[in-house]
Amino acid sequence: MKAAVTRAVGQGFTVEEVNLAQPQGREVLVEVKASGLCHSDLHIEQNGFDFPFPVVLGHEISGVIAAVGPEVTTMEVGQHVVACLIQFCGACEECLSGRTYQCLNQAYTLRGPDEAPRLTDADGEPIAQFFGISGFAEKVLVHENQLAVVNNEIPFPQAAILGCATVTGAGAAINTAQVRVGDRVAVIGTGGVGLNAISGAALAGARHVIAIDIDDTKLEAAKKFGATDVINSSTVDPVEAVKRLCGGVDHAFEVIGLEQTQQQAYAMTAPGGRAYFIGIAKPGTTLSIDTSLGILAAHNGVQGVWMGSSNIKRDIPMYADMYVQGRLNLDDLITQEISIDEVDQAYEQLKKGGIIRSVITKF
Repeated sequence: MKAAVTRAVGQGFTVEEVNLAQPQGREVLVEVKASGLCHSDLHIEQNGFDFPFPVVLGHEISGVIAAVGPEVTTMEVGQHVVACLIQFCGACEECLSGRTYQCLNQAYTLRGPDEAPRLTDADGEPIAQFFGISGFAEKVLVHENQLAVVNNEIPFPQAAILGCATVTGAGAAINTAQVRVGDRVAVIGTGGVGLNAISGAALAGARHVIAIDIDDTKLEAAKKFGATDVINSSTVDPVEAVKRLCGGVDHAFEVIGLEQTQQQAYAMTAPGGRAYFIGIAKPGTTLSIDTSLGILAAHNGVQGVWMGSSNIKRDIPMYADMYVQGRLNLDDLITQEISIDEVDQAYEQLKKGGIIRSVITKF
């Protein structure tokens, strides 16, 4: 089958013929119908983050189940599914407490070192699987715990986005921050994840949903997802602008991963407010916060967010249903549909701005 392989850090994506093993145990073989180009995959290609290479990246996929392993109990051939990089065993203390996104035994969803690899190249050499998925490919072999069955009425490109951008962004607002009716919210960065955070805050009933970016086109798009106000931070101080609008926010979501915007997120919180860091920062990025009496009296906080604190078996089908019901905007997230040999070009376009999500639909 075809897959876009990254051989080493900074070497881009090259389409190759690779081999995929047959499902065993609780593994599910999925024919990929759509695979989104998340910025996280680009971070790995450019920075490595100690991931093994060569690797097939891509983790935001939807498709149809083609085969199941002999121990699969929750899925069957022909069902439409969405994958997610949250890996969980279902039996550890964190999983049993409902925090599957913090599973203590994530390797449970992978093959062991004494087993044949799921992915190999044309010469039979192992290719690393990215978070148990490797979605830049015609097919994927994934543990059933990393898949959620979804409504057949949702189109595959829109469904693919659910597995990362939506669970991360909307989940940060709904699950992590637990935004309530009447809350004040700011979102810094209006890419795919940021726009979903805006959607999540709007669904939760926030009174103010403020979108912050340096791109007027993206800010205009943010209004389609529920932004009540927009701020171009290249022309005004976003902290001052937020405080003029509503006195500060209860929840500030930073979706870029830069020290400057993280500082801004924290600074625009009202007393009792919290800044949530969603964007992946480069290794070594630090944040300096004045911890004098002011922070003690104000009860402000900072929290990291991983995958929107999501339970994928519950949340992904819920978001799919909300889309079908017309309550969740996913259509405007998809900028273009591409073929698998256009991944490099699409990521170059993403770097230049103007692209929310490119989705591979031609393999």
